[in-house]
Amino acid sequence: MRISTLASGLILTLLGTSSAAAQYGRTQKDHSDHAVQGGGTLPAGWSARPDDTGDLKNVKFVTMGPGYHVTLGPATILYRKSDRANGPFHTLATFQQTKKLEHSEGYGLFIGGEALEGKGQKYTYFLVRDDGSYLVKRRDGDKTSEITKGWTANPAVKKGDAQGKTSNLLEIDAKQNPSKVSFKVNGQTVYTADAKTMATKGIVGLRVNHNLDVHIEGFDLHQ
Repeated sequence: MRISTLASGLILTLLGTSSAAAQYGRTQKDHSDHAVQGGGTLPAGWSARPDDTGDLKNVKFVTMGPGYHVTLGPATILYRKSDRANGPFHTLATFQQTKKLEHSEGYGLFIGGEALEGKGQKYTYFLVRDDGSYLVKRRDGDKTSEITKGWTANPAVKKGDAQGKTSNLLEIDAKQNPSKVSFKVNGQTVYTADAKTMATKGIVGLRVNHNLDVHIEGFDLHQ
């Protein structure tokens, strides 16, 4: 009986871990967060929030010309409170993955950020990863909900090379046609949503999943 109880507990723990990984757009073959040397400080004006119980000391985000360089640790959102969309907007950034991981992880943009420092944090995120797929999801407190049906392969997303290196330009455009929100990769629209169904007002920022090493250039918000 005791062995059965222990086995049941182990199964529940594993299921919970897989559920948490899927919740944030991470793979079920998830590994522990890496320790990162030199982390814990941010460029002036920037804030960071790691997922779950992630430690900011394992988030390294620095100015590196041109742009920024992030090395993680825990999956994290990065943002400036001044980057707030109050109406039609267009945001973009180019992400360069520099190293190959044992399993693919996502990176990209988020919009509609509210209460990002509290338990009620909300935002919609748009990620790509080095296997040539993209994802759009919504975060609402401790829960997430799918906008696209999981990770979706699309030829617009550049895959990583043998060393895991790749570069993708991501855009979220709610300005050219304010009735729609277009999610673009390398200039091609991969998903479009009715603006009425999206929370577009709020902070715009970056999301990078765990253990990635990514260089980011040209991050901007146009209103």
